[in-house]
Amino acid sequence: MGPIAVLVVDDSVVVRRIMTNVLSAEPGLRVVGTAASGRRALEKIEELKPEILILDIEMPEMDGLETLRHLRRLHPRLPVIMFSTLTERAAAATLEALSLGARDYVTKPGNAAGGAATLEAVRSQLVPKIKALVQREPRSPQPAPAAPPPALADRRPARTGPHDLLVIGASIGGPDAVAAVVRALPDDLPVPVAIVQHMPPVFTRLFAQRMDRASGLAVVEGQPGMRLEPGLVVVAPGDAHLLVTGGRRGPVVATSQEARQNGCRPAVDVLFGSAAAVLGDRVLACVLTGMGRDGLHGSHRLRAAGAEIVVQDEATSVVWGMPGAIATAGLADRVLPLDRIAADLTDALWRARDGAPPGSRIGAGAAP
Repeated sequence: MGPIAVLVVDDSVVVRRIMTNVLSAEPGLRVVGTAASGRRALEKIEELKPEILILDIEMPEMDGLETLRHLRRLHPRLPVIMFSTLTERAAAATLEALSLGARDYVTKPGNAAGGAATLEAVRSQLVPKIKALVQREPRSPQPAPAAPPPALADRRPARTGPHDLLVIGASIGGPDAVAAVVRALPDDLPVPVAIVQHMPPVFTRLFAQRMDRASGLAVVEGQPGMRLEPGLVVVAPGDAHLLVTGGRRGPVVATSQEARQNGCRPAVDVLFGSAAAVLGDRVLACVLTGMGRDGLHGSHRLRAAGAEIVVQDEATSVVWGMPGAIATAGLADRVLPLDRIAADLTDALWRARDGAPPGSRIGAGAAP
């Protein structure tokens, strides 16, 4: 199997040169072409047959969002990574692109002059995502051999005590997956929710605002000292770890600028580890689609404390790195498709509170 064929779409000749230099130097990748506009990119796809597109958000004539709408109609399975600046306008457009079917995004360095630091920033962000996303796509018409089922956590007696906190972790493919789960949770959720989605500053605030508008729950970006109250959904702020700490009146949000874990800040491991330390078996954890193994160490700590863990299955994950690592380690109580996760979490949260049979609270109070 040859190198992954990449098409780079950006109106800046400097950016196209940087991207081409970075990706061409990487084993296993090949830049098959570049385009200065979305319209030209659509023409070149038929000719060059790329396996993935790197698509700029802001371009004249046909911007990234308009190009993506055409792509999803003409080439619905072609993976797209958006290339975005760290501005509020670009962040909002990037989140819209993810809702339209883009698989992920990378942010442009502040200095795009092509220095060593710029090249390394592009390489470290972009190359792993390209390889993860294209490997996730079917690369041949031959059917893949059946995979062994994931190992589930050792069977244990049904819980008799209630959960006091729901924690969720996600990365690549996560914005849509997290939003789908949060939208489907009931308005009268009896616990708070803490979320780590790998995202930079600006993006996390807008991500929380988008979910707040679409959900019956209150969704905010986390701030130090914020009380974790039932029905409140807290999103980790970009470039800061989110932690749960003990307060006299219940759990409280804390943030930290400590070193990255698993190359990430915020990191799922930090949130999960702090929740295990403060609340132990009263935590319900969920890990959705994402690249890498962030959340695995924290899940070990949660499992040792007696917490319950649910992960997304491989078939519905954009990348089955994070949930797959937990499932393979035998830490997951359940491995479920995305469209069943919110109902499962809802049942688990109400199970010991009102004695309701499984499924009876699905959709109770949920936003349409």
